[in-house]
Amino acid sequence: DCPSKTHRPLLPDWLSYLNTPKPRDGRTYVMYHGTTGANAGSIRNNGFRRSSNGMLGPGVYLSRDLEKARRYPIDHPDEDRVIIKVKVNVGRVIVIKYQNHHLQQTWSSNGYDSAWVPPNCGMVNSGLEENCIWDPSRIQSSGVCSDHCRREDLLYRSVLGSGIYSDDHR
Repeated sequence: DCPSKTHRPLLPDWLSYLNTPKPRDGRTYVMYHGTTGANAGSIRNNGFRRSSNGMLGPGVYLSRDLEKARRYPIDHPDEDRVIIKVKVNVGRVIVIKYQNHHLQQTWSSNGYDSAWVPPNCGMVNSGLEENCIWDPSRIQSSGVCSDHCRREDLLYRSVLGSGIYSDDHR
């Protein structure tokens, strides 16, 4: 298993982070996707599209960790970053917890619907979890937070709208 280092900022007393256990097969979770304002409009109008590549190969990259989504797109101005809140049925999940895993790029052609990178396992610099969903039809958008939201506003709105810091979404 991955070490349990903590690289997250402190939250208000009434919030807590997910323990981030492995997403369970067939369950539905609230997740987040960080993107630009223009891309958010395209996603709203046309739905999510699978990326052609990435650390886990083609797919839609999401996280149950709002802090992870808040950082994307990397090297893009904060004023044009948008976070899309979604619900995802993860289907059959594979855990990829080290670089050069034999299914890191090919999990989707080996019977898995999603790939999950655990937090703090050395796969990503941030140490935050990441999910890759092969089939965009597994994803239902449930809202967009404005590009001008402060981090505290994002957390507050998300928590009030759902039990995102619970692992028990169906």
